Amino acid sequence: MNCIIIEDEIPAQRILKSFINKIPGITLMDTFKAAIEANSFLNGHHDIDVVFLDINLPDMSGLDFIKTVKNPPAIIMTTAYPDYAVRSFELDTIVDYLVKPFSFDRFLRAINKAKTRIEISKETVDESAEETIFLNVDKTLHKLTLNAILYIESDRNYITVVTENKKLSYIDSLKNWIAKLPDDQFIQVHKSFIINSQFVDKISGNNVFVRAHKIPIGRTYKQELLKALGI
Repeated sequence: MNCIIIEDEIPAQRILKSFINKIPGITLMDTFKAAIEANSFLNGHHDIDVVFLDINLPDMSGLDFIKTVKNPPAIIMTTAYPDYAVRSFELDTIVDYLVKPFSFDRFLRAINKAKTRIEISKETVDESAEETIFLNVDKTLHKLTLNAILYIESDRNYITVVTENKKLSYIDSLKNWIAKLPDDQFIQVHKSFIINSQFVDKISGNNVFVRAHKIPIGRTYKQELLKALGI
């Protein structure tokens, strides 16, 4: 598991680092004193599994910070204030609540809870990734994994579905595809394009690059795209 620490108190950082170092299989990727610094890191690194998060931070509370993160990883709260526990567990992404000072034994129990949550989450993602459909193109049925789609382009009455190694065109509408695709992964960026956010490499001006494909961004779609990407 990869983790980060968001904690403004140096002694608390040291304790967390010490505990993390005792557990095989956990890698500390970075440590932050403020939520804003961590926000940009999380939006650019999608391989973080666990966040150790203090509630009282200089720029915003840890609870408010969680609400700003798109698809947040598992959160283990670390705080000196037990009063926030009830509010914390109202957020599904929080797996445990550690009240300072906590023992290594209590820390290990929180880690095990996080591992269980992550394993369940990965099983769900794997099932979603295997969701497939068949497209009837030129009287041939082509099997497609939804997760493998890079983008979908509409040109008048035709739709072109593009993956790493396929381009399939047939009569259909973008509206039909919007209805069938998971909206937490696929984003409409133009009246003629839907993209898979997992394959976005960069945004330059009014273009988004999906792998090597340059896709125009419609003026009315840009803010939604940035929001969906957590920018």
